[in-house]
Amino acid sequence: MKRMLSGIKPTGQLHLGNYIGALKHFVEYQDEYEMLAFIANLHCITMPQDPSELQKNLTDCVALYLACGLDPNKATIFLQTDVKSHAQLGYIMCCHTYLGELNRMTQFKDKMAKNETNLTGGLYTYPSLMAADILIYDADYVPVGEDQKQHVELTRDLAERFNHKYGDLFKVPEPLVSKVGARIMSLSDPSKKMSKSDDSDKGCIYLLDDLKVARKKVMSAVTDSLANVKYDVVNQPGISNLMQIYSSLSNDLPFEEIEKEFAGKGYGEFKKAVADKVCETLEIIQNRYKEIIDSNIIETTLQQGAKKASEIADKKLDDVQKALGMEII
Repeated sequence: MKRMLSGIKPTGQLHLGNYIGALKHFVEYQDEYEMLAFIANLHCITMPQDPSELQKNLTDCVALYLACGLDPNKATIFLQTDVKSHAQLGYIMCCHTYLGELNRMTQFKDKMAKNETNLTGGLYTYPSLMAADILIYDADYVPVGEDQKQHVELTRDLAERFNHKYGDLFKVPEPLVSKVGARIMSLSDPSKKMSKSDDSDKGCIYLLDDLKVARKKVMSAVTDSLANVKYDVVNQPGISNLMQIYSSLSNDLPFEEIEKEFAGKGYGEFKKAVADKVCETLEIIQNRYKEIIDSNIIETTLQQGAKKASEIADKKLDDVQKALGMEII
């Protein structure tokens, strides 16, 4: 069975974009692949975080992984910091990553272009750690959004660099981008990705949002004056985004079918249908979430996941350090 790995950085509450672009597919993939899903808490601290808020977000993230359908008997679910080899291989990767490669990384470039201050070394070098996260498990596939493909490309470059210099150490992973829902946009500004950093908070639907709040956000979503439900990301980005959401929550219903279903109908009717789908999905997730929070399943899931992940990661780290001459044999 091929191995797949992915992680989520819970610097805030998980939202609908996380579910459609990642979590929903993790659940589908766990029956098809050997699935490793981790919570990237090392990546959380590249920017300052409130400790109590971060801890809550981590707990909620695990609970929502499970509430969305990840099964700890099928998928290996763990905290990044519970597997110490991540950080150690991350440093080794950093020592093999060129400055020019890190300078080209989108997140760093964007923040530099905005003249943001107090940027950390962790923010600059985190792509090397991300490469270690992937390569330490010999992952065959990494499910990513379009905006994350750059990181997998760097990971592939590093794997090939190591393999050329030190022998056959790493499997070169492939990015797996979902055709539908890979990049859900803000409801208030469809030119931007749905994000917890949304200034108004109206464009982002959180998985733990009150259902009335979530419905209001959908009904207030930015559209256009064309009054035609059609998938056209250039001329109708708002409607196209709502179609992405509707499709993803309707078993990837083709856009053509959605266009036929709502031909001649107003945006209000279409938005109501999208809101119904969103609220139906959130209600199921939230009910499961409450049951999980009231149980001890989070603790047992993380212990079980860390044990299995560590067995794989520690062996790979040992192989790498021996190949680099870092260990006395």
